[in-house]
Amino acid sequence: MKTGTERKRADLSLLFLVLLLLVLGLVLLYSTSAYNGRVKFQDPAYYFKKQLFATTLGLLALYLVSQMDYHRIARLAWPIYGCSLLLSTLVLFVGREYNGSKRWLALGPLSFQPAEFAKVAVVIFLARQISESKKRPDSFRFMARTMAMLLPIVGLVGTNNLSTAVIILGIGVILIFVSNPRYLPFVGIGAAGLAFVGIFLSLESYRLERLAIWRNPEAYEKGFQTIQGLYAIGSGGIFGRGLGSSLQKLGFVPEAQNDMIFSIICEETGLVGASLVILVFALLIWRLMVNAVHAPDLLGELICTGIMGHLAIQVILNIAVVTNTIPNTGITLPFVSYGGTSVLFLMGEMGLALSVSRSAAGKRK
Repeated sequence: MKTGTERKRADLSLLFLVLLLLVLGLVLLYSTSAYNGRVKFQDPAYYFKKQLFATTLGLLALYLVSQMDYHRIARLAWPIYGCSLLLSTLVLFVGREYNGSKRWLALGPLSFQPAEFAKVAVVIFLARQISESKKRPDSFRFMARTMAMLLPIVGLVGTNNLSTAVIILGIGVILIFVSNPRYLPFVGIGAAGLAFVGIFLSLESYRLERLAIWRNPEAYEKGFQTIQGLYAIGSGGIFGRGLGSSLQKLGFVPEAQNDMIFSIICEETGLVGASLVILVFALLIWRLMVNAVHAPDLLGELICTGIMGHLAIQVILNIAVVTNTIPNTGITLPFVSYGGTSVLFLMGEMGLALSVSRSAAGKRK
């Protein structure tokens, strides 16, 4: 049984970075969303209040999960994965549609996105499957079987949320990569992944339209958001206009508090502020990597690696979308963009990482 001393040896640096991101996220969200909240709901703090409520629940989830043994959580990997499949299926039939996307399930006055739960479920599920597999991790059969396990959830989520499907595929590739001593097979996996994305793009005309908008946003009406986001980034300069002084958030960047919030951060805090936000994310990803390296077993290593991969992929893709480096895919910036479901499950993931760090501290003790 762990002693009180061992419990205090969890990764406090990781916890501090998470709390710092939460505070930064709430401040930046309030600054970005105040105008939309006042116009739509006559309350400039509307989005802030809802995000604060979700953050409070997330802190509770972080604490509870961090106190659990991650091995016990991993034993529920199959039920957790099955639940994510069920919820993702329900979205197709009874999901709530918002801005043309059916991604939410309603629970009375509350709603949540099963796709966010699917990311956590995949991390836990694959970490257990790989760590308990008796097959050689460098065999083609092992890699093919592991990726095949992802296809049901990727197919369900990808039906109405291609960006999350890409993130889930990325998590799978990263977990196989760290458990595999060979590199060459990943060339084939990468080619298969590109083919998969290509097929999904071709299934819906609006996805092909996004590629055209990305190449020439000024030629399309739907490129308005991208262009205004780039204006916001450019007008921020080195030090920005000042917190709360953005002009682009005044209706020029639609739903600025969601996917495009990084553009408003650039406008209000400039290159310096945006770089500091990126630095905090980089430090958090680094601490997750450190926890993975010092994990007491393969299961803990894979859990931390999966969480690290999820966070890194989502941050990189969001910033790439905002800067028009890649086509617009509707990916939020973790801990910062408005979205209660995202914050709640991200905090649960951070709790898992802290649980692994506690076990590692106890082992070193």
